[in-house]
Amino acid sequence: MNTDKLVSLLILLLFASVLLPSMLSAQESDLAGDSNQETLLVNPDAPAVVGVNFPYFDLNVREARNNKEVVLSIQLLLLLTVLTLAPSIIILMTSFLRIAIIFNFIRRSLSLQQVPPNQILMGLAFFLTVFIMWPTLENIYTESLKPFAENEIGIEEMFKKAESPLRLFMFKQMRGESDNIRLFMRMRNLPKPNSLAEVPTEILIPSFVLHELTVAFKIGILLFIPFIIIDIVVASTLMSMGMIMLPPIMISLPFKLILFVLVDGWSLITMEIVKSFR
Repeated sequence: MNTDKLVSLLILLLFASVLLPSMLSAQESDLAGDSNQETLLVNPDAPAVVGVNFPYFDLNVREARNNKEVVLSIQLLLLLTVLTLAPSIIILMTSFLRIAIIFNFIRRSLSLQQVPPNQILMGLAFFLTVFIMWPTLENIYTESLKPFAENEIGIEEMFKKAESPLRLFMFKQMRGESDNIRLFMRMRNLPKPNSLAEVPTEILIPSFVLHELTVAFKIGILLFIPFIIIDIVVASTLMSMGMIMLPPIMISLPFKLILFVLVDGWSLITMEIVKSFR
């Protein structure tokens, strides 16, 4: 019985969704016609009431008529692919990668699992990335996007000029460490470049990612050292007192937090992270 009532209710809702809009539109058109007639009777020179202009979007799928349309469809697919990969590109080609790994090391060295939450750490890493990358973003806007918006350059030149500041940023962070670049050049069987401009972007990006991972892990090891010393001291003290069953982390955690707060850890680490990119 409940099923029959549910089916009948769905049928009523379906008819209401189909019939009510047409009935309302018919009533609105009749009212609009009556109001126009009354307006013309009162003031024959008054213009007729026109509905609100709203854009109409239409998407048609058909076979390509020539090679130009095929290339256009492929370019559209590539553009959508790039848009889906945009977050990964932002993470890998900016300072976000190093900052996020360092913050994760900080939380683990303090023996904290959920504090601060991951959303807060990633949000702070994002805004620090914007702060560090702001000069590069300004160069991309003034040299690439703005001239393209003013029809001074074409789309190919726009991509090249947008790519140059990012390449310069990555080369600057690597600071002459070309081991990773030589590694990927050998794997691609490419000749030794005479200058940095001859290094392809598909070689530069993975080299930069490996460099950032190495730097982030080095900083993480240095962050772990003082907190490991506290853990060792606490564990040795508990063993000497015979408290073997008491977890050392439970006792060392307050001392870690006190030390971190006394040295103003967040400000100090943030300042050193920003300095590491200059």
